[in-house]
Amino acid sequence: MMNEYDRSRRAAGQSRARSNSSSSRSGSSHRSSASTRGKSSSARRGGSHSPSHTSGHNHGYGRGGSHNRRNPYGYRNTPSLWPVIVGLVVLVAAVAIIFAFKAKRGAEEESSTEETTVPVTELEKEVKVEGVNITGMSFDAAKGAILEKYPWAMEITYDGEAYQVANLMEAKVDRLLYEIYSGEPKESYSLDTSGLEEAIAAQAAEAAKQWDKPAKNGSISEFDPAENKFIFTGAENGRMVDQEKLIEDMAKALDKKEFDAVIPAAVSQVEPEFNETVAREKYTTISTFTTNTTANSKRNTNVKLACEAINGTVLMPGEEFSFNEVVGQRTEAKGYQAAAAYSNGEVVQEIGGGVCQVSTTLYNAVLRAGLKTTVRRSHTYEPSYVTPGQDATVSYGGPDYKFMNNSNTAIGIRSSYGDRVCTVSIYGIPILEEGVKYTLKSTKLKDTDIPAPTYEEDPTLQPEEEKVKSAGSQGSYWETRLVITKDGEVVSQDVDHNTTYKGHAPVVLRNTSGVVIPPEETTAPEETIVPSEGAADGIVPTTGAEGGTNTSKPSEAGPSQEPSQPQTPESSGTSNPGGPGFEPTPAAPVQPQTPGDNNSGPGGSGDGMVVAPSPLTGIGAP
Repeated sequence: MMNEYDRSRRAAGQSRARSNSSSSRSGSSHRSSASTRGKSSSARRGGSHSPSHTSGHNHGYGRGGSHNRRNPYGYRNTPSLWPVIVGLVVLVAAVAIIFAFKAKRGAEEESSTEETTVPVTELEKEVKVEGVNITGMSFDAAKGAILEKYPWAMEITYDGEAYQVANLMEAKVDRLLYEIYSGEPKESYSLDTSGLEEAIAAQAAEAAKQWDKPAKNGSISEFDPAENKFIFTGAENGRMVDQEKLIEDMAKALDKKEFDAVIPAAVSQVEPEFNETVAREKYTTISTFTTNTTANSKRNTNVKLACEAINGTVLMPGEEFSFNEVVGQRTEAKGYQAAAAYSNGEVVQEIGGGVCQVSTTLYNAVLRAGLKTTVRRSHTYEPSYVTPGQDATVSYGGPDYKFMNNSNTAIGIRSSYGDRVCTVSIYGIPILEEGVKYTLKSTKLKDTDIPAPTYEEDPTLQPEEEKVKSAGSQGSYWETRLVITKDGEVVSQDVDHNTTYKGHAPVVLRNTSGVVIPPEETTAPEETIVPSEGAADGIVPTTGAEGGTNTSKPSEAGPSQEPSQPQTPESSGTSNPGGPGFEPTPAAPVQPQTPGDNNSGPGGSGDGMVVAPSPLTGIGAP
């Protein structure tokens, strides 16, 4: 049994429990004020915290672990609100700055609009401009009255033609009226004609374009196929407007307020540098390049037809030559025949196969003449008739070869085929400085891996049996340098472009059908003929009676008189300088050339991409 002391202690404990429960129920209603008091107290104490009894979890603060430490705001485990408050302040400040900036910009735009707005108020004060009374007039009425008295109709005349000079005073009148209508005007104003020097000079130059005519030197103008020679034309005088005198006359008319003046242009005659007689002496073969063809008669027919197509072409200064435009589409109707060529990497018989040898030979001659190549593409695979890295492929409707006559006189193209030799020469007045020569040097830097094999079905083979039809070949990577020499000494030999050629994929025959057909029961596949040459024609030697390849070194000759086609198809020889009327014949084949030879012909990129011209020669760069 409990004694009196125990009962007393139990009653006291129950009383404390009821008291604690009541305090817990009412604690939530006082937390806000407690938080405020705690925050204020914390601020006064520099952020220190005092222990406090709590009915929540015990975190071990205080003696015996019976107390928890509160944060400055009175809540347990509540993050500080200061970062939020600071962020809000920064945001409000940023918004205020943005609105202020927009308001300022709007005010500036409004001010600018006000400055450029034409005043519509009639002028009350008496004001005169060059004697024209504009009192009581609006802005537009005042402008009309001034222009009526001083109309603009200035023109420059020559030989019955007239050039209307742009109105140089209208802007001046506008600025003057803005000044009058936007402020306190004076009683009298004069039109200001100063500060127009640049505008006057520009108008004089435009007028001069209408009548200036450059003098023409004696030069070739066309080709006579019957006589197999270029026709020379005489020199022509030019004319030139005296722009300095024109500027002076226009300035005087403006100073006198003669805005409707008619000013005659002073034009003088310009003499040509040389006449037809001198031109005949100056014109010569400034470059020649030859390549050797194969024994394939069909392919050689295509080379011959392409040579005939470009032979006799005359290119005026600044004019661009396009191989595809000049030669046109290669068709059977024109006599082109099917010859071995590449189409999408496959060897096929195509109409016009082989004409890329003509474009390549032309490219070589163009380089050595100092003319500017503008468009060129290389073959996909290594060529056999010119050093790799130095070719120019063509295909009608596809890759083209183009160059520009960057000289001051007309140039002519001579091209011919005979005795398995393709020859192209440039006929003109020398472009390069005397003693200067351009050549290209190509060096193979590395071989690339042989591509993965391709497979063809051969029902004559046993199942699982494979037979190599062609072994394939490696690709290659070439570096081509432009070599510039003067009097035999190397001036520079910078890298001009790099070329990548693909390797040929091996072709393997196999039978996956499971059915074996005796060879005598099979038929030979029909020959594939495509309508136009592919990206890399004539690279792989043809086979059979007319097959074969020629890896002879391309040859080049020095300057000579006008070249011509060979007298007979089988004639051969080397172009040499000669007197008037000398008709050289194509060079005979010479010894084979090894890659990287210093005297190799011009090259090109082998990645199948259009090649941009280099700053010096126009030859493509990678």
